[in-house]
Amino acid sequence: MSVSTTVPPFAHLTRLTDDTGLFEHARHATVRREHGYCTDDVARGLVVTSRELDPSAEVLRLAECYLTFLVHAQDAGGAFRNRLGFDRTWGDRPALGDWWGRALWGLGTAAARGPAPWIRQDALIAFRQGASCRSSSPRAMTFAALGAAELLRVDPDDKPAAALLADAAAAIGRPDHDPHWPWPQDRLTYANAALAEVLILAGDLLDDPPALADGLRMLSWLLDIQTSDGHLSVLPVAGWRRDTPRLRYDQQPIEVAALADACATAAAVTGDPAWTDGVHRCVAWFLGDNDAGQVMWDPSTGGGFDGLTPGGPNLNQGAESTLAFISTLQHRTSALQHRISTLQHRTVR
Repeated sequence: MSVSTTVPPFAHLTRLTDDTGLFEHARHATVRREHGYCTDDVARGLVVTSRELDPSAEVLRLAECYLTFLVHAQDAGGAFRNRLGFDRTWGDRPALGDWWGRALWGLGTAAARGPAPWIRQDALIAFRQGASCRSSSPRAMTFAALGAAELLRVDPDDKPAAALLADAAAAIGRPDHDPHWPWPQDRLTYANAALAEVLILAGDLLDDPPALADGLRMLSWLLDIQTSDGHLSVLPVAGWRRDTPRLRYDQQPIEVAALADACATAAAVTGDPAWTDGVHRCVAWFLGDNDAGQVMWDPSTGGGFDGLTPGGPNLNQGAESTLAFISTLQHRTSALQHRISTLQHRTVR
């Protein structure tokens, strides 16, 4: 099955968004308002809306909404709250968890590539405020570094962004020399390819060839172990610990989206078309080339299904899975070309 248009379908994302933010969950395509909003998903929303090279008026509205939410979630010290109820009451205190990292990812992307000048300006202010912090979580630092890299692509002299990217690469560490487990930790959990992507970015943008080589080696291994009979078979939500049996289900769209991002970055940095094949494999996973042979999105709504189970797709269409689908599909159109042209522009400079 193929997608009938080259434009990523934002219809369901619009359905999940009100004038406050992006609702986290849905029952099939129906919004579950009782679960409220979270900074994690809003930040992902800002990433995908900022990636659009020719955004519609609706995509611009979504970007404005998501930026406003993130600014509201941030405290004076740069940390972020994560969970906002439908009653517009925060359920937590500002902290530096994954949502802080993803907020900086969204803000950095918007500051570099946002659909309007004022969005780029205000996103940069909020990014600078958050980038003064450091999280003890390597995953949170990884997500933050993705935003820093977006800024470095357009301004290689951005010192705060460079410092954040360097610190994130150090927090991730370097892979084991064991060819059967070339990974810095003993367990693979979620959005694993993002760690490899940050090392690739650090190697490229900070002129660190060993980091680049390590990141490419990690990503090559990830792509290899998550390919079965020519299609993706991504790690399940339970993850995988070294020297233990690997489970097959439930597979999550976020793993596919992270792998697509990392392969797109590797393709742009190295020029090796093999990485573009990895991006195509990620797109194909959503279109039915997966372990179950099932399409992982709903063409009637534009929503991405929440997971691949032994019985087929989980038909709920929440924010994370829908954003993962849009993010991956963007690489089939203009996002990869944007990364390549940006790299060429930076090289000419």
